[in-house]
Amino acid sequence: MEIEDYILNHIDAEPEHLYRLWRATNVELLNGRMASGHLQGRLLKMLVQMVRPRRILEVGTFSGYSALCMAEGLADDDCRVYTFEVNDELEDFTRRWLSTSPFGHRVQFIIGDAISEAPRLGISFDMIFIDGDKRHYAETYEALLPLLLPGGFLLADNTLWDGHVCDPAYDHDQQTLGIRRFNDLVAADQRVQKVILPLRDGLTLMRKK
Repeated sequence: MEIEDYILNHIDAEPEHLYRLWRATNVELLNGRMASGHLQGRLLKMLVQMVRPRRILEVGTFSGYSALCMAEGLADDDCRVYTFEVNDELEDFTRRWLSTSPFGHRVQFIIGDAISEAPRLGISFDMIFIDGDKRHYAETYEALLPLLLPGGFLLADNTLWDGHVCDPAYDHDQQTLGIRRFNDLVAADQRVQKVILPLRDGLTLMRKK
């Protein structure tokens, strides 16, 4: 943890509203560590500023932390983050925090399955961030890649899964198996360029050719 503290002390500060959201997420919700947090949140903002997308699709809103980080990086209020969450029990908590954020008006929060619902929006995306059910990462990738514009970027979180992807002890864990299938699929997919960053739990960056 010493190196993590060092990193956090040498990057941009976490905005106050995101710090309060992070605290509330860990106090009020189960599995609070699923929220992106300070380091990944600042990276997401910077990636959005680099890519300059007009429309972002996110799979897995959880408490809204990552959606707000990406919304913060958008060029203006005409840009949007469309974020899907299948767990409707999170809706009240997440909508409350989105409504009080300085960038919440840039986020369209949708309860539902992105695989079936995102294509119905009838729009294409410049960036996609997958952070939903690990068991179905491969299916999510295949379903949503056609919605990504050529030259667009796709990010996938948790792709190292605490190192379980290369640990035989997890050979029967369905979430681990889901991420392994996804990683193998992407590694062999000539439609995208790809690189895995060993950040937190693993973050894969892909660019659609």
